[in-house]
Amino acid sequence: MRFYESLNEDWKFAKTDQVPEKMPCHGQDKDWEWVDLPHTWNNWDGQDGGGDYYKGKGVYLKTIERPDVPADYKIYLEFEGVNSVAEVYLNNEKVCEHKGGYSAFRVDATEALKEGKVYLAVVADNKNRTDVYPQMADFTFYGGIYRNVTMICVSPTHFCLDYFGSAGVAFDTKLQGEDALVNLSAWVTDAKESDMVQFEIMDEDESVVAEAFAPAAWETKATACIEKAHLWQGVKDPYLYTVTARIVRHNEVLDQVEASLGVREFYVDPEKGFFLNGIPTPLRGVSRHQDRLGQGNALTEEDHLEDAYLIAELGANTVRLAHYQHNQAFYDACDALGLVVWAEIPFISVMSKDPKGHDNCRQQMKELIYQNYNHPCICFWGISNEITIGGDRPGLQENLEDLNKLVKELDSTRLTTMAQVSALPKESRHNQITDVLSYNHYFGWYGGDYTQNEKWLDEFHQMYPDRPLGISEYGCEGIISWHTDDPKCKDYTEEYQAEYHEHMAKIIDERPYLWATHIWNMFDFGCDARDEGGVKGRNNKGLVTLDRKVKKDAYYIYKAYWSEEPFVHITGRRYALRPYDHMTVKVYSNQKQVTLYVNGKSAGTQEGNKIFLFENIALDQDINVITAKAEGCPADTVTFTKVSQPYAGYVRPVDEEDEGAGVKNWFEGVDENGELPEMTFNEGYYSVRDFVSEILTNEEAAEILVSAINTYGTMKTKRSMLGILSGVPVEDLAEMYASDKEKRERLLRLANAELQKVKK
Repeated sequence: MRFYESLNEDWKFAKTDQVPEKMPCHGQDKDWEWVDLPHTWNNWDGQDGGGDYYKGKGVYLKTIERPDVPADYKIYLEFEGVNSVAEVYLNNEKVCEHKGGYSAFRVDATEALKEGKVYLAVVADNKNRTDVYPQMADFTFYGGIYRNVTMICVSPTHFCLDYFGSAGVAFDTKLQGEDALVNLSAWVTDAKESDMVQFEIMDEDESVVAEAFAPAAWETKATACIEKAHLWQGVKDPYLYTVTARIVRHNEVLDQVEASLGVREFYVDPEKGFFLNGIPTPLRGVSRHQDRLGQGNALTEEDHLEDAYLIAELGANTVRLAHYQHNQAFYDACDALGLVVWAEIPFISVMSKDPKGHDNCRQQMKELIYQNYNHPCICFWGISNEITIGGDRPGLQENLEDLNKLVKELDSTRLTTMAQVSALPKESRHNQITDVLSYNHYFGWYGGDYTQNEKWLDEFHQMYPDRPLGISEYGCEGIISWHTDDPKCKDYTEEYQAEYHEHMAKIIDERPYLWATHIWNMFDFGCDARDEGGVKGRNNKGLVTLDRKVKKDAYYIYKAYWSEEPFVHITGRRYALRPYDHMTVKVYSNQKQVTLYVNGKSAGTQEGNKIFLFENIALDQDINVITAKAEGCPADTVTFTKVSQPYAGYVRPVDEEDEGAGVKNWFEGVDENGELPEMTFNEGYYSVRDFVSEILTNEEAAEILVSAINTYGTMKTKRSMLGILSGVPVEDLAEMYASDKEKRERLLRLANAELQKVKK
């Protein structure tokens, strides 16, 4: 039988690129610290701003011993996640290099452990490489062994452990009336002629409902039938069977693995959206990153479960797992909670010009699918995210088509998708690659007004009525320190974030043709290059804070639309000091009627839909107790204090990069109808052929670039935001900020003319 042993405890760790020949002894290990896994070395510096977190190598050391297992057993070391490149050494011999920080891989340690003990060294490296994705992205690339490491001991005959980190078994279902045919596959290493594979399917009451046997072989196939199958119906009824696969020799089980099975069918209609088991099921949910405050990406299984439950509590029925393969514990939770998953690889922002980069894309896609094939929650494989930010480079179309073809070869049961950057033209050929597509739109935040969202969506749907369309990202920053009675775009207040999402929740609810919508983001997350709204090192678009302690007001507008759990929520509670005699109290609820009480007295009852406004509420005491009540749910009570002067602490300090805060407009007074300057590239001077990272090292050049984008682009930016795009040439960056060819040409030519005046 198979045995597991955790190797998470007692590693020696140092930030170094040197692997000692033996374990440092006491007194010789002053540069080393003891750590337990999961571990990252960027848990603090990856979230504090400046874009200067440590990117490089870290070395982990441990002595491991052969467990008490039969002499002929095979022993593997399983690494669930090492970011971004891992090198594994056994007794100073390099036995493995794995490229890609988000998928599992295994090392065969059988021979090394024959002597009883092994000196194990793992080198993790999170610096950027042209042959490993992601190349560049708006999140911190935390380094380290940030997921579990496990020793797996198996009989010489076992379910394969050597193929892209997979479980060695795979299955899918097909409905035939009330019954479900289950297609079962297993890959058996070193099968003998008389060996057999037993597949057993149990229901949630642990009763065997189906069984199948087949002679064991490298590729073993069988079919079972579940009569009157109980369907996996998403959040409404996430029913799971358990499949147990066993390799049997004579009267002995040599190896055994288990996995959950959900019986479901789905399709997407371009007019009516997503259907699950023939039932219209509009997919409405969130995107999720995997990091936390002070932990980075080194999360426990309990952390992953808490995230899943917070998403379920919101009432969401789908989650986009951005922008990489997530922990198995989270996929398991989505299976159990009924959350439909979009899973993707980190082919994001910019395509590497290194051909080996595409090989890495293919590898990561294979790992994603092989390792997660059995999860019923996954209905969509994502092949890329905003990949044209770095320009529509030669070969990009072909690479995307190749990835889509690869997915179809590996898994014919699911649909492919991709997330497009907002500036990508509707008629782009990229929109014809995958089965369904989505766009990342930030109208009302990075540019324009939030009412442009519905205009754009309806235009696309009218132009391409047969193309299933979704929204893969939308959102705005909300920082719970900043408050106002007059919310405006880019003020970072909790009030503007709530207003923005009130609008988005409504227009999404009105458009069933949107096959899926995913808020960006469920949780604030680390991005060390950012400096937004007075908070460094974070993306603050989450509905919940990075530490998971506070649900922002915007969280509750979606709960009002999506959750069936009765509730009331008074907004603006952190805007507790009110400098006036009367105020408007806003309440979110999924109930039809809400009653408000002020200092114990009724202030009226309103009937409404999601949002209830109680206007001209008198603050007749210094401290005023406001309570909202609705039938069938707990009351919500908040205290507001009447003050004589506005509280300065609610106002975000002026950022020197903010528009109108004294930053020079280099293009003020330029003749809009004048002839554009020629493109020159004089050596020793800056130009649009330079990378953004080079431009940002020079104050004057950086100001020119920001000013050009804000003058001629369709989206606003500032210097700190450009730090995220440091690996992109300026001439490619222009495509992100100006989709119109004429505007892009003006931006590039005028910016280049000014940059050519600045010496390097």
